[in-house]
Amino acid sequence: MRTEDTRRWLALGALAVAMLTIGLDVTVLTVAIPTLAVDLDANTAALQWFSSAYTLALAALMLPAGALGDRYGRKKVLLAALVLFGVASVACAFAASAGQLIVARVVLGIAAAALVPLSMSVLPVLFTDPAERQRALTIWVTSTAVGLPLGPILGGWLLQHFWWGSVFLINVPLVVIGALAVATLVPESRSGTLFRVDLLGALLSAAGMLGLTYGFIRLGERGWDDVLGWLVVASGVATLAVFLWWQRRTEYPLIDLALFAAPGFRWGTAISILVSFAMFGMFFTVPQYFQAVLGVDALGSGLRLLPLIGGLVIGSRLVDVALPRLGVRVVITAGLFVLAGGLGLGAFTTVESGYWLTALWTTVLGAGMGMVMPAAVGLAMGELTAERSGSGSALLQALRQAGGTIGVAVLGTVLATRYRADLGALDRAPISDGVNAGAALARESGDPAMLAQVQQAFVAGMNTMLALCAAGCLVAGLVTALWLRRPTAPAVAVDTAESTYVG
Repeated sequence: MRTEDTRRWLALGALAVAMLTIGLDVTVLTVAIPTLAVDLDANTAALQWFSSAYTLALAALMLPAGALGDRYGRKKVLLAALVLFGVASVACAFAASAGQLIVARVVLGIAAAALVPLSMSVLPVLFTDPAERQRALTIWVTSTAVGLPLGPILGGWLLQHFWWGSVFLINVPLVVIGALAVATLVPESRSGTLFRVDLLGALLSAAGMLGLTYGFIRLGERGWDDVLGWLVVASGVATLAVFLWWQRRTEYPLIDLALFAAPGFRWGTAISILVSFAMFGMFFTVPQYFQAVLGVDALGSGLRLLPLIGGLVIGSRLVDVALPRLGVRVVITAGLFVLAGGLGLGAFTTVESGYWLTALWTTVLGAGMGMVMPAAVGLAMGELTAERSGSGSALLQALRQAGGTIGVAVLGTVLATRYRADLGALDRAPISDGVNAGAALARESGDPAMLAQVQQAFVAGMNTMLALCAAGCLVAGLVTALWLRRPTAPAVAVDTAESTYVG
């Protein structure tokens, strides 16, 4: 292998490590929440903001971060984001109060908002061959997805042996490796056209994504009858509508609205949003099933997600083999049907079925995700020119993030509604607040009948949620099979007349 080829694949490995860190940070905090409540004297609102602060900053600032990379240099902004992510991780680890941790989590989200789209946008710089670029995208997407189930596993192990700050310090060595590799191996690139960053568009997009994301987080926590939650969602939608209006009129728009007219970007983005919707809903639900029904601790819950990682690896390997031979329509359609099969199988879970069924359907689910996500992202990226790859990648990732947030809210509400309906006479606080509270009360009171009812009600809600996701994937698979066409242009053609590369 030539030295240049080695450098490119080493650079991809560094970017994959950075994205693994992002995936870890999304879920690693879930296992530390009980410890944080005690050590930082955090109330329920503070515990919610530990997660929400990161999510909101991530969703709000992706679009401006992508434009900054296009204007001032993607490598430069990516390096700054990596350094900021490392510093914020240290600040999180040594926070002495709930307020300090929330502020540090906001900074962590700001850094992640630049890391996610810009680490993707440099792939066309490194890999000009379409087949190599698709393989690189597969590795990039898989590294992010693998980090999600690894978070509870690694976090649970660290909490058993060290103090809670260790769940943030694990980011530091990964960030150092990523920063050194990006600095030495990734060439600089920026838009070949000098343009002013659309500050008004940046403010409107940030405010709109902030309102939309926070509104659905609030609705997911407080129920669909929360008036303030709907008002916040409505304000977010209205602000995004103004943002789109402004993008059609400004000389230097933050995003290229013509992308939505491109079939590849439109299909790839829609499928990516659907998978994020189902994936985040699954991550919200299955760990609760492990702990409240199977009775395992946080580390045991994380370890039981290992079959999902195995499925992801299998699915990503299938993409590498099948995509060049069968084409994107066949691969995405097959992946969506595999997803529907895994989710549908999970919908037959009972309190008595045990772990074996969950291991089976999460493996199938992982394989479907490993097939669909890289192919869908590659399909969308195929419509991006190197000129605005930063802002285009940011748009794709922002929409995926919004889909995941809305998925948690919608599917969480479906689960909660069925759970409360099946509680019968037990539909009262604190049992109605959630399965963890209900199971804890039943175990404390020594009432096996109450515990059985709580567990049955939760499993019924989980099955309803999984069946809904399965139906959505099945319909999407049928639609894809009938209407998705092969892209007319190769993926992400790098046009040196349009984009400037330095290094």
